Amino acid sequence: MRRHERDELCGLSATEIVDRVRRRELSPVELVDAVFDRMWEVEPTLHAFCTPTPDLARAQAIRLADALARGEAAGPLAGVPMGIKDLLSTAGVRTTSGSWVYRDFVPDQDDIVVERSLAAGALCAGKTNTSEFGYSATGQNMLFPITRNPWNPALTPGGSSAGSAAAVAAGIVPVALGSDGGCSVRIPAALCGLVGFKPSMGRVPVYPGCRDDRLPGVSGWESLEHIGPITRTVDDAALLLSVLAGPDPRDRHTVPCGDIDWIGAARSGRRAGAVAGLRVGYSPDLGYLAVDPRVRGVVDRAVTEVLEQRLGCRVETVTPGWPDPADAFSALIVAETDLTGMRRMIDEHGERMSPHLVAWMREDWTAQQFTDANIRRKALVNAMAELMSRIDVLVTPTSAVPAFPIGSHGPAEIDGRPVSPSAWIGFNYPANLTGQPAASIPAGLTDDGLPVGLQIIGRHLDDATVLRLAAAVEQAAPWSGQRPPCGVGS
Repeated sequence: MRRHERDELCGLSATEIVDRVRRRELSPVELVDAVFDRMWEVEPTLHAFCTPTPDLARAQAIRLADALARGEAAGPLAGVPMGIKDLLSTAGVRTTSGSWVYRDFVPDQDDIVVERSLAAGALCAGKTNTSEFGYSATGQNMLFPITRNPWNPALTPGGSSAGSAAAVAAGIVPVALGSDGGCSVRIPAALCGLVGFKPSMGRVPVYPGCRDDRLPGVSGWESLEHIGPITRTVDDAALLLSVLAGPDPRDRHTVPCGDIDWIGAARSGRRAGAVAGLRVGYSPDLGYLAVDPRVRGVVDRAVTEVLEQRLGCRVETVTPGWPDPADAFSALIVAETDLTGMRRMIDEHGERMSPHLVAWMREDWTAQQFTDANIRRKALVNAMAELMSRIDVLVTPTSAVPAFPIGSHGPAEIDGRPVSPSAWIGFNYPANLTGQPAASIPAGLTDDGLPVGLQIIGRHLDDATVLRLAAAVEQAAPWSGQRPPCGVGS
């Protein structure tokens, strides 16, 4: 296959792939060959995939091609190559959760989202790299090489769905599955110039992840975790959500999803006047976060020039009024962890585990810290509900900073203010604490060419409005479709 032909195939959206495969204008086998040709080219630089699965993907593609030749109906994801975050179980395929402790673990079942994706015709390109058990907003662990950002390999792609975002941004696969317990779909989407959608709590079932009591580290985050797509377009995010969403009795949080036409919601956002008059509350800092001036400038322009002037949204600057919930969020993560199991694991394998994770689990946590965190969460939920009664969506930057050098968990200073290593993700975890839908979409580039994300938070269970506004912005924005420089693996 010639290079330009390969790059054309790897540049297709999932929506385009499904259409061409269904009409038998595109061979899924040829597409898989292009994907892995691209993967072998860029992997030595990016380290997006920790466990590639070329034989599996090719076998799936052959079965799909044979089924189509027999005249069988194609599924909604027919022929779409997909990256699957290594926190999500894949039956028969190694799933390490980014931990040396699980370096040889092969699950006996798929996560529900994997099961649904494969049943819909998706092709598994492999497992994508993640921070250990998802306990970091960057893509580093003690087991695999650190994942790098396709926009600049010296910088982080964000995390913990680091490999998923890097794989999509680099043009290896058009879509990938991520998980988001506090930022981990939206942050890497923002830092890699992509769309990342965290659906409402319960829209997309989570199992066995977060719920397998046999696996310390894997079994945490239950009331915080969401699974969502990382894609290059809003339409592709909607396509995946149409497959992933829907209740399952194995996840007690799931809710009926018949009230949403995911694909229709995205399409409606591109109609003239689709979001005119939408009440947008814009908070550039939530009243307490330090924000890099480069990020603030890009997001300010996006809000003014696109949401307000081009789309006709009614924009109001708001200060939500709740205090920074960082300490409560941290305590709730630990409260939902198998602390006994994790500490036992650390006693045996701690020297091979991420130092920040070891220190976090070894803190002398008290019952009062955990109950205080629950009360803080209730206060935040109430304050957010009051705010959302006055607006349709809350818009913020996604990340307080652009991508920064690999090797750290976050900058020590933002805009001249000393901050904690996790302060840069402070826009994200309020929506995990409340369970509201939230998406990150590209807002433009900094003057030095780094992507900046715009976060859209919707009302309780109002995923459709988030999708509609995201699609409207994507269509109206002058930066729509910007991709990493061609120098990386091109």
